Amino acid sequence: MGHLTRSITLIIIAAMVGISTACAALNTKSAPASSPAPFLSQSSRTTPQYAAPASPGATYDEAASNSGGSSIDRKIVRTGTMALEVNDIGKSLADIAAIATQLDGYVVTSGQRADTGNDPSGSISIRVPAGKFDDALQKLRALAVKVTYENSNSQDVTEQYMDLKAQLKNYEATEAQFLELLKKADNVKDILEVQREISNVRGNIERVKGRIQYLERTSDMSLIDISLKKAKPIGESSWDVTGIFKGAVDGLIVFGKVLLAILIWLLVFSPVWIIVLVIIFIIRRKKARAQAQK
Repeated sequence: MGHLTRSITLIIIAAMVGISTACAALNTKSAPASSPAPFLSQSSRTTPQYAAPASPGATYDEAASNSGGSSIDRKIVRTGTMALEVNDIGKSLADIAAIATQLDGYVVTSGQRADTGNDPSGSISIRVPAGKFDDALQKLRALAVKVTYENSNSQDVTEQYMDLKAQLKNYEATEAQFLELLKKADNVKDILEVQREISNVRGNIERVKGRIQYLERTSDMSLIDISLKKAKPIGESSWDVTGIFKGAVDGLIVFGKVLLAILIWLLVFSPVWIIVLVIIFIIRRKKARAQAQK
């Protein structure tokens, strides 16, 4: 029991020193924000609190320096957005899916809409290997009658990726130390405490691994979102009899509403207009009589 207590105390002391060093390094190097340091959840007041000891190479800059200046496999997440006008929506969706397959990619989502009264349209999202991203854009342009919109974006997530790898190394080292403590535990209370901390560390390991896998997947396979709209045939007239007739009817209705509103205003204010007209009539009649007497 005493040996186990001394081991736990040494781990806590090493953790505090390592964490202080790591925090100082992060403050001086202004490293980008990443996931919190791998502290384990606190247990009750009577239960010792464990923390992951810091391991070498915990930051991106240190990992780069330890590599001896050699090139780092950068993680770049590339995404693209395109809006295309095509002759046949259904055929274009199939052609884009074929392009994704040819480039060792796959279709993420695909859909088509042909509502009554609206021009048919479609949308599709594909993923292709990052190295074939530009090739995919070129092939997509070739499918279109007209490219109405195109945009591409690149995000460097290398530092975030390296930080997660360092966190994972810390968590795994902490798990190994707790496993050693579990072997030395000689009573049920100590065994339960160490197992609880091992469970917490294992949860953090799985979380960090999931994030690492996500960055690897999105950097290896670029995403392209494509929206499709049916192009009007060359020479097609934009003069629409139905549309013009509908516009004329709408204009007539608006004119009728305005005229009716004017009549309502005149009717409501008719007492005022009648009084004004009577006054004008009386004044003009008096003037006429005065001129006749002269």
